[in-house]
Amino acid sequence: MPLLNDFSDEADWVEPDDVPRPVVIYGIASETFGDFELDPHAHAKSQLLLVQRGALSCEVDGGLWIVPPRSAIWLPGGTTHAMKVTGALEGYGAFVSPDVFPGLPARCCVVAVTPLLRELLIRSANLPLLYEENDANARLVAVLMDELAAAGAEDLHLPMPLDLRLRRVVKAMLNGPMSRGTLSTWAAEAGMSTRTMERTIRRETGMSFGRWRRQLAAMLAVRWFAGGSTIQQVALDLGYENVPSFVTMFRKTLGAPPGRFMAERHLRGQ
Repeated sequence: MPLLNDFSDEADWVEPDDVPRPVVIYGIASETFGDFELDPHAHAKSQLLLVQRGALSCEVDGGLWIVPPRSAIWLPGGTTHAMKVTGALEGYGAFVSPDVFPGLPARCCVVAVTPLLRELLIRSANLPLLYEENDANARLVAVLMDELAAAGAEDLHLPMPLDLRLRRVVKAMLNGPMSRGTLSTWAAEAGMSTRTMERTIRRETGMSFGRWRRQLAAMLAVRWFAGGSTIQQVALDLGYENVPSFVTMFRKTLGAPPGRFMAERHLRGQ
């Protein structure tokens, strides 16, 4: 099967846009990634990246996406994106010609991977790169696309403001996530009044400042959990005075407490 051992090793990479097949599937496995970043780039083919182990964060214009284990991110063809890998990574990547299969998502999203979708990706990744297109292989790929079209989405998206003053605040919060500064503190950092900052971030993200910051904290927590951090470590790194207050925030934001949220993704892959 096509296998990527290290994103930085160009000898292992065949540009999927150059492969004359409507769907190209790769296996991805590495113990050596650690924290690794890919600069902004794009493919003509749409892209599905399933994470089995480790975690991905993906920044697209207007949003930051976190992809925990047993989930996948969908990027429509032509989408410019930058990626960061946290921890050793295992997973699968499918590159799909956007004009061949109707019904696939039109926008970026994190996909909740069903056991069937996962098994179809694994099976498809064992096909030769230039598989035959008029036999069982084509039917397998078609079923994979049907299952992808039916997959649900997960709320692991953080809208990113475009206002340069707010982008400075976002950068500062990402560099120092344990800071528990108030809205007025961050407004002063941005050189804005509190009222202007609240109004601007709501206009650009659709969220209040408080809700946006909780979403950011929950998504960072998911990434750190995937890298092996404990609940106590994550709560401390996010500046919470105690674990129960962090767990309450996480549950309200993502619908389940941290232990159950991550356990469900472990069970999903079994």
